Amino acid sequence: MAAEGQRDWPSRIEGRFGQMPALLKPSAGTFSCYIFKVHKSHMESKDNAYKPRIVSIGPYHHGQEQLKLIEEHKPRVFSTLLNRTRGGAGPKDYFEAVASLETKIRDSYSEALNRETSDLIEMMILDGCFIVELFRASIGLIALEDDPLFSTPWIVSSLMLDLVMIENQIPFFVLQEIYALSKSPSDADRSLIDIALGFFNLALQWEEEDLQRHYGVPNITHLLDLFRLCFVGHLKRESPPPVNKKLLKLMPSTNQLLLAGIKFREGKSKNLIEVEFHDGALWIPPLTIDDFTCSFFLNCVAYEQYYHYCSKHISSYVVLMRCLMSTAEDAAVLSQRGIITNFLGTDKEVVRFFRDLARDVLFDIKSSYLAKIFGQVTQYRQNKWRLRWAGIKREYFGSPWSFISAAAAFTLLVLTTIQAFFTVYPYYHPKK
Repeated sequence: MAAEGQRDWPSRIEGRFGQMPALLKPSAGTFSCYIFKVHKSHMESKDNAYKPRIVSIGPYHHGQEQLKLIEEHKPRVFSTLLNRTRGGAGPKDYFEAVASLETKIRDSYSEALNRETSDLIEMMILDGCFIVELFRASIGLIALEDDPLFSTPWIVSSLMLDLVMIENQIPFFVLQEIYALSKSPSDADRSLIDIALGFFNLALQWEEEDLQRHYGVPNITHLLDLFRLCFVGHLKRESPPPVNKKLLKLMPSTNQLLLAGIKFREGKSKNLIEVEFHDGALWIPPLTIDDFTCSFFLNCVAYEQYYHYCSKHISSYVVLMRCLMSTAEDAAVLSQRGIITNFLGTDKEVVRFFRDLARDVLFDIKSSYLAKIFGQVTQYRQNKWRLRWAGIKREYFGSPWSFISAAAAFTLLVLTTIQAFFTVYPYYHPKK
């Protein structure tokens, strides 16, 4: 039997050579594929972070029971758009325009889409029109005060969370096509990026000029990527400056750095991940940790780890925060310094969040945009005189009582020296 199986095996295995994987297509590693399903191994303790709460965008969660509320409204939103732009593009125009992109659309997804052309194109049109109208309504370009979706705060906040989930995306070029077809005088000269960032700015709360500084990067893949580029788009894309390899070490925790004399300061940059080190201090822009930022970090890290062709800025930042927060006491120090505002729960929960998130990161310190910072901190810590001075300051100036004790001891020493001087001086210099 074994011999017979051995003879049959070459033909059986050759028969499997033509079977194309469906759960991760061979083309999933190409530049054109950037919408991924998160592997189950990444969902062990954070399953809900990658699943939409209220709206399905794209094919991965389409038709799920808990998402029917918004799904039922998508045709109505499309109908409202057509009525508002009467005389412009009709349903046939939308279908033909999006159908011409079908191959690019299918190539954008890491899993094979076993859907008929008509079903896939309809999904893209309804999802795209829903998103574009949501953006317009959120920034006041169209008046939908009585709309049951766009005028309900809890729905809008849930939609914002769902639109930055890696599994809940459609290609950005589809949104651009739909926006161009549906554009009306009320849109003025605003681009799709303008209105999209206007919507996300409901969460960011940046000034208009600050928001405009953070985009302009080509090859935007989808809305998660666009929102991510708000933080990393204007940072230099070239390779980091060369750093002595001996200095490239991960940072110790916050309290260990404090013992080495390194201070922590609230960074003034509008960019969350623009960390600096100078004058013996780490300058870290303030971070608010809540449900939205947690979901954003989880999905951004997944995107950066799955898509080979994007920078790894958010992943590097997450590793930095994981290094700095080893214990709840470390998180408490960063909170006291104004670097963290914690709406997640206890300090221990913040530490656990970054620890679990960094576990999924493949981190190359040499190519990280923070390589220079890691090197500077290591070099600073290697200075023995600074370490000794830091120990002295900690021992004698770490608290008011220790300072008072040190001052009293110093005063006593000075007085004792003066007394000894006036005692000995007449002996060596007697009066004549």
